[in-house]
Amino acid sequence: MFVKKPENCAEFTASDGCRLRELLHNKNDPVDLPYSIALARVETGGRTYRHRLDRTEVYYILSGCGRLHVDAEARDVAAGEAVLVPPGTQQWLENTDDAELRFLAIVSPPWSEAGDERLE
Repeated sequence: MFVKKPENCAEFTASDGCRLRELLHNKNDPVDLPYSIALARVETGGRTYRHRLDRTEVYYILSGCGRLHVDAEARDVAAGEAVLVPPGTQQWLENTDDAELRFLAIVSPPWSEAGDERLE
C-alpha cells in the first residue's frame, strides 16, 4: 500500500499555467501505473494557457466551476463532473466562479512536460 497526502507534494506551475501537486506519478513515487494523477487549481478569475497534450487527459472537477475549451468546442464544467480531453487537441480551462477551481488531472500515459505544448 502507498499513501500520500497532497500537502506533502510540492506545488509547481505547469506549462499551461495552472498550479499542480502530483499525487501519483511513476517518476516521483514507488508505483507502476499507466497514468498519473495530479491535484490542480486555477485561481479565481484565472485561466490556463491554450495548450496541446499528446496524451489522454481526464479532468474530475472537485470544487468550483469553469469553462473548458477543447478545439472548437466549449463546455461549462462544475464540481462532480468528469471530462475526457482526447490527446492532441487544443485545450484551455477558465475559472468562471468566484472561488478557486480545483480538479484532478488524470493523464495516460503519465504526464510529461515534454508532451505538453504551450500554444500561446
